[in-house]
Amino acid sequence: MTLPLVVIPTYDERDNIGPIIARVRAAVPEASVLVVDDASPDGTGELADEIAATDAAVHVLHRTGKQGLGAAYLAAFDWALERRFDPIVQLDADGSHLPEELPRLLARLEATDASQAAPDLVVGSRWVDGGSVENWPAYRQAISRVGSAYAHLMLRLPARDATAGYRVFRADALRRIDLADVHTRGYGFQVDVLWHAHRAGLVVVEEPVRFVERERGASKMSVGIAVEAAARVTWWAIRAPWTRRPADAGSAGRSDRQVQRVGEQPRPGGGEPAE
Repeated sequence: MTLPLVVIPTYDERDNIGPIIARVRAAVPEASVLVVDDASPDGTGELADEIAATDAAVHVLHRTGKQGLGAAYLAAFDWALERRFDPIVQLDADGSHLPEELPRLLARLEATDASQAAPDLVVGSRWVDGGSVENWPAYRQAISRVGSAYAHLMLRLPARDATAGYRVFRADALRRIDLADVHTRGYGFQVDVLWHAHRAGLVVVEEPVRFVERERGASKMSVGIAVEAAARVTWWAIRAPWTRRPADAGSAGRSDRQVQRVGEQPRPGGGEPAE
């Protein structure tokens, strides 16, 4: 039985948590929701508890303090795998990831490509044909585009939107990733997990999504966070030749086939389509 779980990490998202849970439940009624709250001072966790008390499909994981996005997701993955949820979805609380697009992402997880390989991970991508962003200033778009392009180039990642946070994982894919080796706790976590997925030989596909800037609350992204993430990518790229995993050898020569973007056809010989 398929038991989808949508993980929503929160910190000071009281104004957003109610509406986003309602939209998720309306878009995918069979899905459960796990709110992972880092002891939000504004009472987000308490409000989530109230919602969970009226809806058995909503769960709340309380943490003792603000420990970072990556730590929240890692705790949620452990929680979900122990309870046999599958697939597992990452979704932001602020409404930038549209729950109304989730049925399409879930369907993409079940689709096979030309090689009949079912995806292990679907990335909701802003930077492929059909993807878009709304209400973002130019500098935010530049940070995201440059950051994703840099990670894609340095780490040979199988996705154009390497920093995307709207993702759908098969449970088995999370088991195959060495999550214990994912040490990033901030916003570089998205790149870190994608890199580990690539090194584990997982099949990654991108599905275009519309990313909408939050209407309520303040964004937690900053130039400093982006610079820190870029520094980590550089370090990973430098040390990668000395930390080659067994899965890398098995996937050598097929890294360009690990991702297929919507609307693209595989090239003869398995190379990546031209942009």
